[in-house]
Formats: sequence, C-alpha cells, structure tokens
Amino acid sequence: MPAIAATIAANPSAPPMQAYVYKSLRKADTYVFLRKQDDFAVLPEPVRAPLGQLVFVLSVELTEGRKLARSDAAVVRANLEQRGFHIQLPPLETERSVDD
Repeated sequence: MPAIAATIAANPSAPPMQAYVYKSLRKADTYVFLRKQDDFAVLPEPVRAPLGQLVFVLSVELTEGRKLARSDAAVVRANLEQRGFHIQLPPLETERSVDD
C-alpha cells in the first residue's frame, strides 16, 4: 500500500499556464484569451473578422482551481492547449437577469 500513496503524492498538479486577454472593441463583453501574447494568427478569419480591433486587457496565470468571472478556467486552459485561443462571449440575456 505505501507504493500507491507515494505514486499519488508524486503526481504534480497541472503547471500554471499564462494567458493573455484581449477585449473586442466591436463586440461588447467579448474577450479573447491567447496562449501567446499578440498571436492573432491562431484565430481563424471567420472568428477574427467579426471581433474587430482587439485591445490587450491583462495577462493572467491559469492555475488549477483558479476562478474566472465568466469562464471555467479548466475549459479556457483546454482551449488554449488545443487551439491556442479561447473566446469568452457575453452572457445571455437570461443569465444577465439572474446575475443582477
């Protein structure tokens, strides 16, 4: 049994991941998370075009258990790993009324 406990304890949690957040000036409350700063080339043109100009807002370290205002940090991390970007859309009208 001690070997199992040692194996579990030796598994480190996921390392932190840096994300860079940009706000769309054309789409209200829409944010783009990028894995690499200013790497807009990862955004497919059909995704990029409607967003208009993107303005850097902040960089954030995504760690296990990190809380974000409108997105699940684990989902953001997965999208950054798989695609290099994550889009955070504004809440639906029904979500806004519940939050207020």
